[in-house]
This record gives sequence, structure tokens and C-alpha cells, in this order.
Amino acid sequence: MHTAYITHPSCLLHDMGNGHPESPARLRAIDDRLHAARLFDHLSHLEAPRAQRAQLLRVHDAAYIDFIEAASPREGLRELDPDTSMNPHTLDAAWHAAGGAAVAVDLVMAGDAANAFVACRPPGHHATRNRAMGFCIFNNIAVAAAHALDRHGLERVAIVDFDVHHGNGTEDIFRDEPRLMLCSTFQHPYYPFCGAETVSERIVNVPLPAGTAGAAYRDAFAVRILPALEAFRPQMLFFSAGFDGHREDDMAQFGLVEADYVWITEQVMVVAARHAGGRIVSVLEGGYDLSSLGRSAAAHIKTLAQL
Repeated sequence: MHTAYITHPSCLLHDMGNGHPESPARLRAIDDRLHAARLFDHLSHLEAPRAQRAQLLRVHDAAYIDFIEAASPREGLRELDPDTSMNPHTLDAAWHAAGGAAVAVDLVMAGDAANAFVACRPPGHHATRNRAMGFCIFNNIAVAAAHALDRHGLERVAIVDFDVHHGNGTEDIFRDEPRLMLCSTFQHPYYPFCGAETVSERIVNVPLPAGTAGAAYRDAFAVRILPALEAFRPQMLFFSAGFDGHREDDMAQFGLVEADYVWITEQVMVVAARHAGGRIVSVLEGGYDLSSLGRSAAAHIKTLAQL
């Protein structure tokens, strides 16, 4: 079986304006690097379907979904928060990004793909049940995890969020969900300025200071996250795959490199092999320096594909 690579043309049309770091060029950078590294043809390619409303309702309030649909502009930009705007194509992209995350679960659960990477945008892990923020509109990773639990009947799933920013939206959605474990490493104090205070057996937040690089990051991950995952015994694992912790990315102040993302991927794959039949779905979050994003995402995907 191949690794599935899931995207949609609408995700290249969502654009929040000149100079915005969360741009269509991010997907092109990943695509270009996959071609340059001769990985593209080793993947199984699928166009993301539009999410079903019922899939979104598992993680978002109906009033919020209605608000986002009503906010979609016919032209220009509609600001949802100081960092997050919609253009006329954003709504379609957001529906397909969430749908891509859900169909990735279906493919992996059916055995039609060994694992999957969802290369869609807008990203999702800052979106709460009823609020868009931090470039995020629908919480794609939450849609995927809830789909695995409710559609496929799994009893335990885990999300590993290695974006440099805390996945506050995912925590908001799953705070009281006993079937899900969220493990999130992030720079602290830094946007969205929360997470360090969380106390929960199922939400394993690992705040790390600016300047954290490979060795310190790996130590924290090995000490805090890997034992928690082993104890939880997840039947499926998910990555909120943000590559903005790379040392070349000026959106934050971590010092990770491609080899660190390979290491994270390998460690979680070991857990997945032991408890989840290898089942992993990875969903793109951050990463804004185009060169390091392309290289890091390609290294992550290559590891998933065991190439």
C-alpha cells in the first residue's frame, strides 16, 4: 500500500492577501519539493471531497458553521479576526480541507492506504468549536479524529501536534472527550498564549522555551509524549503537522531541522505499529518559510511512505 496524498485545487485559491504568510505558495512549495525529491510518483494521489455538514457538526457548533457560510464574500476579503480572512474561494477550500481529513481516515481504515498526508489549507488546529482564529476556519484534524471515533467506532485515538503554536482549538473541542489523547509541543510563551496551564491525563501539553532545538526537543518528546501514548494505546494516530518550528522559519524561535521531523515521525510510527496497525493520518498545519516547509514536509512524507 502507498501513502495517500490528498489535496484539492480550491486550496490554492484561498488567499488572504499579499504578504500574508499563510499563502497558496505553501502548497506549491511542498509539491515542488516532492517532485524534486522524486517522491511524488510514489504516493497515491486523491482529490479531497467536500466535507459533509454532519462531519463538521461533530466538532463545531451549527451556528458557527452557518456564520462562516454567511461570511463568505462575493469579492474582496472578509476579516474574521486580525490574522484570518476569507476571499470568495475560502469557504470552498475550508470545506474540502475538512473533507480531505475525513476521507484520509476512510482510506486508512479500509486498508486502501498505509497512511495519509492531507496537503490542504486553510489549516485548522486553532479553530475552536465556535471561533475562527490563527489562519484557521474549520478544525480539520478534529474532524478527522471525530470521524475515526464516531464513524469507524474506534475507542481510543491520539493526536500529536508538533506545530510550534499550541493547538488550542483542538484542545477546546476535545477537552472532555475520554476517547481522545492530545499531545502538543509548542513554544511558550507565544501565540495563542495558552496551554501551559492545562492539567489533564489525556491532554499532554509540553510548553518549551524559545530557542529549543533538536536535542532538547527530542528529550522532552521522549519523556513526556511517548510514555503517554504507550499507556493510552491509541487505535489510530494523527499528526497536526506544523513545520514552523524549523530554524529557518521566522514565525517562531525554535531550532528544529528536517532530521527532527523525521525522528518525530519515526517515533510515532513505532507507537502506531504496536497499537494501531500502523494507522496514521497527518494533516498540514503551519510552516511559512517556503524552502524549509517544502523540505520538512517532504522528509515527513518520505518517512511515512518508508521510502
